[in-house]
Amino acid sequence: MKFDDALLKLGEFGYYQKRLWILLQIPAMSVGCFMMMLVFQMFKPEHRCKIPGYPNDTFEVQNPFHAALINATIPPSEDILRKYEMCSHYKGVVVDGSSQGGYNYYVNNTVRTQCDDYVYDKSTFDETFASENNLVCDDALKTSHAQMVYYFGVLCGDLGFGMLSDYIGRRKTFSICSVLMLASALALAWAPEYSSFVFLEFTVGAACHGLFMVCCVLSVEMVGPSKRGVAGIPIHMFFATGLCYLSGAGYFLRNWHYIQLAVAIPCTFYLFYWWFIPESPRWLISKGHYEAAEVIVKRAAEVNKTTVPDKMFDANSVEKVKEGHLWHLFMSKTLFFRTIIIFFNWMVISMMYYGVTMHSGNLGGNFFLKFFILAVVEYPANGSTIFLLNAMGRRKLLSLCMMVGGVACMCTIFTVLYGGEELEPLTLGLAVIGKMGSAAAFGVVYVYSMELYPTVVRNGGMGASSCVARIGGMMAPYIAQSGELIGGKFGQAFPLGIFGASSITAGLLCLLLPETLGRKLPETIEDGENFGKDADEPLYENQIKMVPADVEEGDYPDDKAFL
Repeated sequence: MKFDDALLKLGEFGYYQKRLWILLQIPAMSVGCFMMMLVFQMFKPEHRCKIPGYPNDTFEVQNPFHAALINATIPPSEDILRKYEMCSHYKGVVVDGSSQGGYNYYVNNTVRTQCDDYVYDKSTFDETFASENNLVCDDALKTSHAQMVYYFGVLCGDLGFGMLSDYIGRRKTFSICSVLMLASALALAWAPEYSSFVFLEFTVGAACHGLFMVCCVLSVEMVGPSKRGVAGIPIHMFFATGLCYLSGAGYFLRNWHYIQLAVAIPCTFYLFYWWFIPESPRWLISKGHYEAAEVIVKRAAEVNKTTVPDKMFDANSVEKVKEGHLWHLFMSKTLFFRTIIIFFNWMVISMMYYGVTMHSGNLGGNFFLKFFILAVVEYPANGSTIFLLNAMGRRKLLSLCMMVGGVACMCTIFTVLYGGEELEPLTLGLAVIGKMGSAAAFGVVYVYSMELYPTVVRNGGMGASSCVARIGGMMAPYIAQSGELIGGKFGQAFPLGIFGASSITAGLLCLLLPETLGRKLPETIEDGENFGKDADEPLYENQIKMVPADVEEGDYPDDKAFL
């Protein structure tokens, strides 16, 4: 008997699974905050050189004398979207005098020198890590380096904790990630300098996404085939709730230290999950721990008010499952081809999802409002996929999401290059559609990938997929910042064009994968190789309907006769 067969007797998505499912969705809110926290921490405000001998209290000045001094001292920017050159000033000397301001300042308007210190615009944030440590001008790429290190941490966490989860179980891995995430996130709020900051970001990234992967897999492994879409997609809506919380915390606190604490402290709650979530029965069965799996299934049946046989799993009745390893996905031509396409889709979705949000700061308008809008649109994006997953199927829906998002991003090239400020709302609207496409695709690709990977390598395969996605995440800040380096309107349009073209390509490739709607999850490597090859195989949901409603245990000598 396979676990999907046992779910027929237990209930595909009974009260026990729903209660567990709710608990597993909540950590996604914290993960959402951490995954986008660097957008706040590394926000680079408008800035100018600090003028020698001048109070430099504010970025914008009202005193006409001081304003004239700044205009004379700081060269005009060559970027048509900026007023001042942000990284240099004209060389000058302060001489004591009796003129207004108490000094005379003589400027050489032909010789430039690099800024020694900066004055920042505080209309958006009082202080970010970037402004606190002057990560601008020559050090501007350090912000992208920090984001790259964070997503590299996510990559390592996905791979390491994904494989660890397949070896020691989902529950133990969840607890390890919870402790590590809380400790590193709290320590990060007091990071004294850049090196310790990026090290702690690496740790937070590894722990938080390792936790997220366990929640995703455990949520789906406990429900039946016809309910996997309903159970697998909403976790991304909880992720979006975390983004909404982050935008609110940023708006009211305005200081990166306080925002970090506001996100880290609630993670204490996850330490108590050890007493509330069980191990995955599906994993226990794959490891031969039949008695432990039966205890959990019987407890679930009691809560669901259903009955199950006294003895469901043992060495003789359970189909023998050959142990699998991650590299088995690359030893078969069929699995290799499918895995590469899945990997590419994960990479592009991640690059577009995070890149559009990172680049939104360059599109003009209120920072917090844009961030909030880009978070809120994930609700309809993921909500619609819950219904469309079963109506359209995984493959067509994933392709549609990628194509719509990609085309929308490509269209921003025209609104930016051939429009002015009057078309900024349209540009933002197209960027929002691009974000919606990638957000919906993220939800679909999680469910789709989990259904394609065999049980024996499912968590490892999901971890590897998410690892590849982090390559896209590591590329995203550099692509987003390339617009700043290019400058002007073309710089605004360039990143979105890259995101759009990549998304369209990935959407076309995923049409080459098999459909998983209504099929049994593959358990072994052999199941994975044969999956989708038999076009006449009846849907599992139709097989379920074939079972008589009044069937009792023992009515059939072999349960598989009607399964």
